[in-house]
Amino acid sequence: MQTLLLWLFYLSSFYAFIPGLITRIFGFRVFRRGVGKHEFALTFDDGPDPVYTPMLLDLLKRYDMKATFFLVGSHAEKHPDVVRRIHAEGHLIGIHNYVHKTNWLMRPKTVRMQLKRTDDIIYNTTGEHPSFYRPPWGIVNLFDFAKNSGYRIVLWSSMFGDWRSKIGSDKLAKRMLRKLNPGEVMLLHDCGNTMGANADAPEQMLIALEQVLDEAKLRNLRSVRIDEMIKLDKKSNNVKISLLKRFVVSLWLLWEKAFHVLFRLETVSRNDPMLHFRARPYQGKTVVMDDGSRLEKGDQVLELHFDNKKLFHIGSRSRSEMQLAIQMIRAVQKDLPTLANMVIERPEYKDVKGLYGVTMISRGPEQFGFHVQDLPSGLFASSTRIYLKILLSVIHPKGQSRLKQGSQMLEPKLLMMPVDVLIERYAEKPSRPYHAVDKDRVDEQEISNLPVTGTSQGLSS
Repeated sequence: MQTLLLWLFYLSSFYAFIPGLITRIFGFRVFRRGVGKHEFALTFDDGPDPVYTPMLLDLLKRYDMKATFFLVGSHAEKHPDVVRRIHAEGHLIGIHNYVHKTNWLMRPKTVRMQLKRTDDIIYNTTGEHPSFYRPPWGIVNLFDFAKNSGYRIVLWSSMFGDWRSKIGSDKLAKRMLRKLNPGEVMLLHDCGNTMGANADAPEQMLIALEQVLDEAKLRNLRSVRIDEMIKLDKKSNNVKISLLKRFVVSLWLLWEKAFHVLFRLETVSRNDPMLHFRARPYQGKTVVMDDGSRLEKGDQVLELHFDNKKLFHIGSRSRSEMQLAIQMIRAVQKDLPTLANMVIERPEYKDVKGLYGVTMISRGPEQFGFHVQDLPSGLFASSTRIYLKILLSVIHPKGQSRLKQGSQMLEPKLLMMPVDVLIERYAEKPSRPYHAVDKDRVDEQEISNLPVTGTSQGLSS
C-alpha cells in the first residue's frame, strides 16, 4: 500500500504539481504580467452573469476601458446576448472551461472537450474563435503544455479575493489600488455562481472597481485587453527577461552537473565538451533502422546528451537560427570520430548495438547516418516535449518567441544509429574509411528552418 501511495504521489506531482511550479516560477507558456508606461489589464473570470456583467460593461464603457473576459462555457451558452455585447463593445473573450472545474481532476481528453465545446459556443455567438485560455484557479496539468491546444494560457499578477462578499468594497478597493501599476494583470470576477464564491460578491467588486477606475484616470492609466498587453510586452526590451534567463540557465547547469554525477556520464572530448554519453540497455519498442538492422529492448546502446553549457554559449553568440544550427552540426561532426574510436578500443562497449537519443531537430540528422522516427506517444513523450521546449526557449537566439512560430515542427524525435554505421562512417582507421560529411560544408537548405535544442536528463539532440 505504501508503494502504491508513493507512486500515486509521484504521478500526481508530475501531472499537476510540477507543471504548476513551472508556470509560477519560469512563466513557461503562460502570460502573467506585462509591461507598459500607462497600461494595465483588467481580466474577469466565471461570467457571463445576466445581472452583473451588463453592469460591468456599462462601467467600463463610461471610463473608456477595455478588459478581457474568460467565460465559463455553460454560462455563455445560457446568456448569448451578454456574450455578443462583450464582443461588440471591443473587449477580448477567452475560455475558462465549459464548467468551472480544476484541470487536476480531469483527464486530458476531458479538458480538450471542455475547450472545444466552449470554443464552439463563443464562435457561434460572436463569429470569432478565442485564442486565450485561463484554467480555473489557474491550475494547469502536464497536457495543457504537451498537447499544444493552440490557446495561449493567461494567468495573473494580482488577485484580491473578490469572490467573497464579506471583504467589502472599501477593503477590496484598497487592495486593488495598491496593485494599480503599469503592466499589472488583475484578476476579478463578474459572476458569483461558482463553487466557493458568493452570489452577490460581484456587487462589491463593481463598487470597488469604480474607485479604482477613478484613480486610474487621475494617474493617466488605462486598462487594455490581454492581446494588446502581450504586443506591448514583445516590443519592450525589459531587462528582467535577461535576468530571468540567467537565473534559469544557472539552475539548469547546476542540475546538469548533478545529473552527470548521478548517472556517470562520460564526455567525448573533455577539452571542448559537446557530447556526453552513457551505456545502458535500450528500453523502447523494437526499431528497424534504415540499413535493416534491429534495435530491440535490452540491447546495449550509448545514450547521447548535448552539453547544455556549450549549447547556451553557442546560442548566445549566434545571430540567427541558421548560425546556431551550423555551429551545433560542426560540433557534432568533431565528436563523432572520437566516439567511434572509443567504441572500437574499449572492451566495455563491445556489445553496444548503436547510438540512441531524443531531439527537437526535425530535419538534418539523416546526413550524419542517424535513423529518425517519431517518439511513441505516452508520458515520456509528453514530459520530453515540455523539457525540450523549456530548454529551447533558453538557448535559442529568439528565445520563447521561437516556441510560438511553427509549433507543429517542435516535436521530439528518436535518433538512432547502428554501431556499424558509426564505425564505418566515422572511425579513423585505415580499414574503416571515414565518410563523414565534409567538415567545411554544411547543407544550409537542410538546416535553415531547424528547431534546434539539446538536452540532459536522459535525452539528447
